[in-house]
Amino acid sequence: MKTVLQILSESEQNQVHEQTLKILAKTGVRVDTSRGRRILREAGAIVDEHTQRVRFPRNLVEESLKSAPKEFSLGGRRPGWSLAVNIGKCTLQADGGAIYTFDSEIGERRLATLEDWLVATVLTDAIDDFGVYWSVVEPGLGDAMGDVVSYWRKVFRNFSKHVQDSTSNEQQSRWMLEVLQTIFGDKDTIRRLLPLSFLLCPYSPLVIEEALPNAYLETIGWGIPVAVMPMPLMGATGPGSLISTLLLCNCEILAVLCLVQAAAPGTPFIYAGAPGVVNPRSGQFGGGEVEHALLGAAVTEMGRYYHLPVEASAGGSDHHVPSIQAGYERALNWILPALAWPDILVGSGLLGGSMILSPEQLIIDVEIFQRCKRLRRGIESGEEKWLASAIAQVGPAGNFLSLRSTRDGLRAGELYLSELGVHKSYDAWQTAGKPDLLEEVRLKIAEILATHHPLPFDEAIERELDRIESRAHAVS
Repeated sequence: MKTVLQILSESEQNQVHEQTLKILAKTGVRVDTSRGRRILREAGAIVDEHTQRVRFPRNLVEESLKSAPKEFSLGGRRPGWSLAVNIGKCTLQADGGAIYTFDSEIGERRLATLEDWLVATVLTDAIDDFGVYWSVVEPGLGDAMGDVVSYWRKVFRNFSKHVQDSTSNEQQSRWMLEVLQTIFGDKDTIRRLLPLSFLLCPYSPLVIEEALPNAYLETIGWGIPVAVMPMPLMGATGPGSLISTLLLCNCEILAVLCLVQAAAPGTPFIYAGAPGVVNPRSGQFGGGEVEHALLGAAVTEMGRYYHLPVEASAGGSDHHVPSIQAGYERALNWILPALAWPDILVGSGLLGGSMILSPEQLIIDVEIFQRCKRLRRGIESGEEKWLASAIAQVGPAGNFLSLRSTRDGLRAGELYLSELGVHKSYDAWQTAGKPDLLEEVRLKIAEILATHHPLPFDEAIERELDRIESRAHAVS
């Protein structure tokens, strides 16, 4: 049977929901976008234009929850690949938005470059455990429209599975849609394939700002899924307990859910809360606190409470380089969310409060994820697993090593056999030259980058993207 985890009881999940409904109805949310306020008013929300405060009646929230589809598949360019959500699968998504890279050649942190972005993007495209793209580091391309088109072109050229990202304004969204249409086809094809989901991050506490929501609303009609990721920090932008921070996060997610479903009922929606805690020593976000594991699992449970697809963020580290500390923080902060089993598990590859890319950590995180998956699978107890006849055959003081059932169990995955790290005797390790884990990982990275070639565009698509990029540069 699968390993069972419970962070919140059924009663506590109900309390989070009921408290959320009260806060949304009485306190409400500040909605900075006038377009959003108009949509919500027409859907039945109570809008105060003077304060920009919007209050959400209970029936509006409940109807919005009913409107959101519970199952759909996130697609991509790779033939035959898709990620069906809410059916028991889980995939990795690298962390995003770092501005530094830990350069193992010089042993120092430095500003990230476009080349670092390309390395991280190609690695995640090559490794099957990653099903969803994030921009792991800021590629530094600029905000002019030509730069925007160049960015989206590079994303889809170098990552062939599902892409999740955002635009900054309506104009960027229009250029992005033109790129999507060139690569994937007409609007109906994009609505069916769902190659892109849009990441929205409301401000905590209780603010739906203007720019990104307007950028997303510009895509209405294209069926683009939205992942809503508020990031309240307990003790700073969130209140002073874990459960209240989770409650605030839930309020913000459901407020945006109401806006999205009012704008286009039936829009695919991903419950993607990322509540965290502030480091009380520094007042900063680090990500290494073990409470992130509790919050990541609780977010998954609340998303499942609403029967929505879930994207859970956890697994950070306070340390700035791959290290023992980064290893134990990452492992402990992932184990509970992984056992809760979201559709998408976010957080690999970055260190130092998600500010520093480490390609080595990215590979190590895949190993941690594989071990978490094995723990989640639990102890299988089907009839063929009891092996009572083998016990009877061997009897007292025997040995099971030569039995076919022992070999069958190993081949069937009864044990997770890692291919990373040291798993031989001390003498064998010493004879091999005492190989270091980070050296092994760097060799693996070099091999992937040398042998993996992202799925190319057809020549006709490249030519059309050339024309779009030239037009965009002309108006920048």
